[in-house]
Amino acid sequence: MSVLARYVMRAVLSHTAMVMAVLLVLAGLYQLIMQQDDIGVGTYTTAHAFMFVGLGLPQQAFDMLPIASLIAALLALGNLARSMELIVVRAAGVSAARIAVWVASAGVVLMAITWVLGEYVGPPLEQYARQMKTFQKFHDYSMAGNRSAWAKDGDTIFSVQQQNAGNSYGGVYVFKFDQQRRLLSVGKANNARIDAENRWALSDYRESRIEGDRVAASRQPSADLATNLSAEFLGLASVDPESMPIRGLYNYVQHLKRNGLDARAAETAFWSRIARTVAVAIIVVLAVPFAFGPMRSTGTGARTVVGIMIGVVFLLIARMMEGSGAVFDLPPLVVAWTPTALLALVTTIAVARVR
Repeated sequence: MSVLARYVMRAVLSHTAMVMAVLLVLAGLYQLIMQQDDIGVGTYTTAHAFMFVGLGLPQQAFDMLPIASLIAALLALGNLARSMELIVVRAAGVSAARIAVWVASAGVVLMAITWVLGEYVGPPLEQYARQMKTFQKFHDYSMAGNRSAWAKDGDTIFSVQQQNAGNSYGGVYVFKFDQQRRLLSVGKANNARIDAENRWALSDYRESRIEGDRVAASRQPSADLATNLSAEFLGLASVDPESMPIRGLYNYVQHLKRNGLDARAAETAFWSRIARTVAVAIIVVLAVPFAFGPMRSTGTGARTVVGIMIGVVFLLIARMMEGSGAVFDLPPLVVAWTPTALLALVTTIAVARVR
């Protein structure tokens, strides 16, 4: 690798570290402010709030790296262009395509960092932070489980197989016991929702009651159940595809398919996570046309605004595709890779037009 290539890569990577530091400080302050209402609930203290925010920063870094890397590339190449360094490099016979390759090499390094954060660092730390916070706030209840949530509330035990949304669940089992810990009934609901007062609305509820020497079965279209467990507590061990590593998502997709369950949401999350990781190596190259184009002489603020706008548009398109995939019954591969493919196409055309 030439000296010039290392120089350009170092400029992009150093600016990325600076931009990420600023974004993480802002994100951390925002998250800390959001924790104020929870401080004092149970045994959750200010120290726990700082710990919760700190443990969540790696996942925040994973989510913000595409935007941060684009802003950093715009700043780095813009500064090189304003100081005439890129002009000298071009005058030495280096093409814009070659400079784009150097920037893409820095993007590959950032992509590897993104992979490590999203696969090995962010998810386990975020899961631990959620556990710490939840157990501090709801220390009177017990929780167990990995693939599903098992929670005990008095003489009732709940098993939640899947979390569909913040307060919506699928495959909920209800086990009721008497004071002597003898099983009274077993119920199952295909879907359940918890309101703000922790009341359960169970859909397609089937229950088997033990009455002496016989079992009485019943089925209701809907049923209500009062509990002290909140949606936040029950969501602790339920599977949330957005916070799972790629390996865990792949295993979860296979688990859903083996059991005949709808795996489209998890499969979309799986391919979207891979696509967003690959997009980091592509999005930094998009800064190359700006360094030789109309933004060559603009200030740092203007380049930052443009970077934020492009990054936000990309993320909005990605989120919109992920949300509409289930509505229009689109294949997960199409939903996940379309934004990244469009980004690659736009970047290729923009770099090819540089003179």
